[in-house]
Amino acid sequence: MDEERDNRWSGVAIITGASSGIGEAIARNLAPSAKGLVIAARRDARLNTLASELGDHVIPVKCDVQVQSDVTTLATTALEHFGAIDALVNNAGIARMASMLRCRVEDWDAIIDTNIKGVLYGIAAVLPQMLEQKTGNIINISSESARRIFLGAGVYCASKHAVRALSEGLQQDLSIRSRKDGNTIKVSTIAPGVVMTEFAESVTHEPTKLNLVRGMQSVDEPLSAKNIAECVQFVLESPAHVEVGEMTVRPVKQNM
Repeated sequence: MDEERDNRWSGVAIITGASSGIGEAIARNLAPSAKGLVIAARRDARLNTLASELGDHVIPVKCDVQVQSDVTTLATTALEHFGAIDALVNNAGIARMASMLRCRVEDWDAIIDTNIKGVLYGIAAVLPQMLEQKTGNIINISSESARRIFLGAGVYCASKHAVRALSEGLQQDLSIRSRKDGNTIKVSTIAPGVVMTEFAESVTHEPTKLNLVRGMQSVDEPLSAKNIAECVQFVLESPAHVEVGEMTVRPVKQNM
């Protein structure tokens, strides 16, 4: 048991979208062994409650990932409190879904600003420090919909495909640089299938939301947020020379 505890990841991580669901589960899973966590979301009351449960080494920061200065503050906070940034988990995301024929441009903008630009802002916030350290993990939470297009979710699926492409592009750039400076910065994408969280609550088109909820509820034995948190831990605890590029995780009985 002592050896198992010694092998657990013990660094400093920033987690976005941490007020509920997968982000909250990641924070709960990493907190017992982490040196420090900066947990971020728009719902600061939930964040503060979670941080008070997890300990003084967990710092809550109200953050809208659509705002670059908010995301930059996360990196500044981690460095001020803990002196390092060992991992970023880009988890924040929204699911504004409806048929593209409805031309809900406001929803399209929100998806792009959150699911794509929010990820880029996170990368930009932590990468200079990680390059200086020559180590770090950037974990982007994508979706199985990065590879499969679902009815009424074309723009959402496109945003998750973009996350996958950005992750691979960054990994290639870092790999080339590592030959020059020896950095071991890793980039990973985790693509969950159906997970029972508040995911559907961000859908603003009610008929689409209802269909999504029905589809999710039809999956026998869906994933839990903790399942994805354990995937994040696996990535972080992989040997130094091992990079988990992409991990797709789905319920055995999922067919949607």
